[in-house]
Amino acid sequence: MFAKEGLEGVVAARTGLSLIDGEKGRLSYRGYSIHELAEHSSFEEVVHLLWYGELPTRAQLDQTRRELSSQRGLHADAVEILRRFARDASPMDMMRTVVSALAIHDPDVHESTRESNLRKGIRLTAQLPTIVTAHERLRKGKDPIPPDPGLDHCANYLYMLHGRKPEALSARALDVAMILQMDHGLNASTFAARVTAGTLADLHAAVTSATGTLKGPLHGGANHDVMVMLRTIGEVEKAAEFVRMELLQKKKIPGFGHRVYRTMDPRAPILRSLAERLGKQTGQEKWFQISFVIEKTCKELKNLNPNVDFYAASVYYLLGFEMDLFTPIFACSRAPGWIAHVIEQHTDNRLIRPLEEYIGPPERPYVPIDRRT
Repeated sequence: MFAKEGLEGVVAARTGLSLIDGEKGRLSYRGYSIHELAEHSSFEEVVHLLWYGELPTRAQLDQTRRELSSQRGLHADAVEILRRFARDASPMDMMRTVVSALAIHDPDVHESTRESNLRKGIRLTAQLPTIVTAHERLRKGKDPIPPDPGLDHCANYLYMLHGRKPEALSARALDVAMILQMDHGLNASTFAARVTAGTLADLHAAVTSATGTLKGPLHGGANHDVMVMLRTIGEVEKAAEFVRMELLQKKKIPGFGHRVYRTMDPRAPILRSLAERLGKQTGQEKWFQISFVIEKTCKELKNLNPNVDFYAASVYYLLGFEMDLFTPIFACSRAPGWIAHVIEQHTDNRLIRPLEEYIGPPERPYVPIDRRT
């Protein structure tokens, strides 16, 4: 049986990690609603949930935090790569390259047991924000800021970027945004990770594959495009007319629509609230206001709903991230999910090898070179 283009509607794996109900607009991790996790949990708690199947006790959460905070540093060779290519490589190219290089010195690189994958998962999850922030500062001629072991994962991320401890709302906003993007079924990058893991390649190889896949604009680049649109519009009064003209010309509005959801992406309203609160805190309310007008106009004219990328753009921007760092934030958020899928794939592995439909010419006789026209 031939599948639809893009394998739409094809069930290619069994998972106990996240459940998406596209018709009702629901998302849960390990049975817990994304709304409850975003309201009550931290990044570290949800990492533990995905990797171990249950929410952590206080003692387990403290251990996960200690393990992550102790593994944020990079090997000297990785730092040298960052310094050498800081001004030439894009953030996603740098992340992909350094993740691959980190495998060289990882003591568990040749092991793929659950225990070794968890150890590697801790290291990679902890190191990814260090890669992003070190590259960002180096390309601007600044020295990287060493991680602060006294800060939680997301607060430390912002600290390494800006050189100052973030305000509580900023740290919490990044915490929630990263929770919302931690896992989302068999999306393109997660599928790439599982295909790689299915060959029994190591965890670093799978995360490198996933990172390269996320770089593609059809997967990880929409939040960047949203912010480009917001800055192009510039003023609240221009937003509705901009949307009308774009739709009249049959152009897509970035950050709207979803391959799975037939209603509102359940992550979008949570980010909408964060964007509004951050706008008020920073005195830059216009980005939320422009976004809200765009959302309202798209709904009125085309019954379109925003997805996770739409309000994530203004959240990241208000947190002080450059626009080409939006996709790397996505990667840092999704990495624990990738790691959980690799562990799940290795637990009951079978090589992923679908068939293809041949559409070329039928078998034909070989033509010697002097008789070809």
